[in-house]
Amino acid sequence: MTQRLIYVIGPSGAGKDSVLDGLRKNWGDLPPAYWARRTVTRASHTGEAHESVSPDEFGVLLAQGAFALHWQANGLCYGVRHGELTPLDAGHCVLLNGSRAYLSTLLSTYPQASVVHITASAQVLHLRLMSRSRETQEDINRRLAREIAFDLPEHTLEVQNNGALEHVVHDLRQGLEKRLLMNTGQAAAAKG
Repeated sequence: MTQRLIYVIGPSGAGKDSVLDGLRKNWGDLPPAYWARRTVTRASHTGEAHESVSPDEFGVLLAQGAFALHWQANGLCYGVRHGELTPLDAGHCVLLNGSRAYLSTLLSTYPQASVVHITASAQVLHLRLMSRSRETQEDINRRLAREIAFDLPEHTLEVQNNGALEHVVHDLRQGLEKRLLMNTGQAAAAKG
């Protein structure tokens, strides 16, 4: 049931947090879902609700094997504790705000993960990064220039987040519903 691991990626400013929040509010009757909480070397008062640790604390946790998944991006360390993925064992969906650079590593462990790629035009990305007031112009330019070579799997759900959030959330929900129901049907056919 690893297709129920929904791995969301996209460039900074694509609006992943907003789309995921909208999806949470409009999840409806899809299979039960859990939004994985990340451990991040960033202050807890910014952006998503996450476990905030220092870089030294992160290093200790990493050495102790505390993370099922971990990566670095934009000068920060990110980890996902093992317990954040246990809802998969109960057949629930787990949604995870991930990293494009970590995608191939994730797929080597979870080859059937449902990958969602959220992006937006360069102009929209720039405006959103400016409006968050978290980084200097130099940091924003560095984020926008960050090119990552990665191959999206064939089953990737591509989402353009340039317009109204409710339309983006609706389209993503429909795409996920189709994927989850398609795979549930395939699994049932294989059992029968």
